[in-house]
Amino acid sequence: MSGDREAEEADAARETTSAASTARPLRRDAELNRRRILQAGREVFAARGLQATLNDVAHHAALGVGTVYRKYPDKQALAEAVYAEELDEIAVMAREARDADDAFDALADFLEMALARAAHNRGLRELMRQGSVEGAGLTRARQAITAHCEHLLARARTEGALRAGVTEADLAPIAAMIDAVMAMPAEQPSQPWRRYLVIVLDGLRAHPGQAELPDL
Repeated sequence: MSGDREAEEADAARETTSAASTARPLRRDAELNRRRILQAGREVFAARGLQATLNDVAHHAALGVGTVYRKYPDKQALAEAVYAEELDEIAVMAREARDADDAFDALADFLEMALARAAHNRGLRELMRQGSVEGAGLTRARQAITAHCEHLLARARTEGALRAGVTEADLAPIAAMIDAVMAMPAEQPSQPWRRYLVIVLDGLRAHPGQAELPDL
C-alpha cells in the first residue's frame, strides 16, 4: 500500500510540475502579446488618430482580433493604457523642468519638447484637444502636468520674466493654436509650428512697453 501511495504522489507531483511549466510559457506569451498590442496601439493611434479601431491595431500587431479584445475590451481601454504612459512621460519632463534655474526658459523648453512629441502623434493631439479619452491614469497625469506648469509660471512671474496678465488659463489655448498649425498641410518637410511657438513665447515674455492684455 505504501508503494502505491508513493507512486500516486509521484504521479501527482509530475502533473503539477507539468502544469506549472505549461502555465509559465502561457503567462510569458500573454505578456508578450500585451506589449505587442500596446506598441501597435501607440503606432496606430499616432499615425491615424483615435478614430482607428481595435481591428486596425490587431492587424498592425499581427495578432488575432480576439487576442486584442481579450486584453482590452474596447478602444477606450486601449487608448487609456497607451496615453496614460505617454502623459506620465510628459509629466516627468514637466517635473524635471521645475529644477531649472530660469523658470521662463524651463517653461519654454518644456513646451517645445511636449509639442514636439505631439507633432508626430495625431492621437495625442486629439486627446489634448478633445479630451475624448478619460481614465484615472490620464487624469492623474494631466493634473501633474498642470501643477508643474503652474509652478513654473508662478516662478517666472516672481522673477519678472512673465508678461503681466498671463495666467495658467492661457496655456491650453496656446497649445490649441500650435496644434492648428501642426494640422495644416505642409508644402515642405519642415516644422512650421516651431516658428509660431517662438512668436508665442516672445509674446509671453515680459518686455518694456508691452500693451496690457485684455481680460479673458
